[in-house]
Amino acid sequence: MKYLPELFAANARWAEEMTAVDPRFFAGLAAIQTPAYLWIGCSDSRVPANQITGLKPGEIFVHRNVANVVVHTDLNCLSVMQYAIEVLKVQHIIVCGHYGCGGVKAAFEGASFGLIDNWLRHIQDVRDRHANLLAALPDNEARWRALCELNVIEQVRNVARTTLVGDAWKRGQSLMLHGWIYGLADGRLKDLQTSIEDGAELDDAIALAIAGVRSRYALQ
Repeated sequence: MKYLPELFAANARWAEEMTAVDPRFFAGLAAIQTPAYLWIGCSDSRVPANQITGLKPGEIFVHRNVANVVVHTDLNCLSVMQYAIEVLKVQHIIVCGHYGCGGVKAAFEGASFGLIDNWLRHIQDVRDRHANLLAALPDNEARWRALCELNVIEQVRNVARTTLVGDAWKRGQSLMLHGWIYGLADGRLKDLQTSIEDGAELDDAIALAIAGVRSRYALQ
């Protein structure tokens, strides 16, 4: 018995459509992957990296976890980063969060869900670091939205501070970091102005990005 036959049928239709457009499409994919981008995003099923960026299979290397967190002890994320930087030679690392993120909301509210609470603690650290900014916002909806942005900004900081990125910059490898956020309601990406290509730019870029959050929510 074949389980989930509808997914196999959909896969067959997709493969046929891709081959009709380009008979050598799958041969090219099987031969080599040369993506220019590493995407570190949320596991949320509503935020598929390829579709929202308009990129084809093979054009973006992807790592996803709950609430797009980058932790210096997460060997999964670090292994993906190492392969992307040292083997694939990606030129851009994009950390992309999204508004309406359930992981960020759970961390903000301090809700308990068991094992994942340990993971969400990293986002609560972001919440606590920016407690004054969040407290100045008019309601919890605005705080949740702002925390989604702040979480991306802080994860870009974490990416920049990894030895993998630092070593790449030291050896002169071209590598730029970016922090973006995606709107579920309109399908649009927003640049949070954290793009850097040298560690010396980090502090100024993070400060500018946080100032941008304040400006968007009309805080002084």
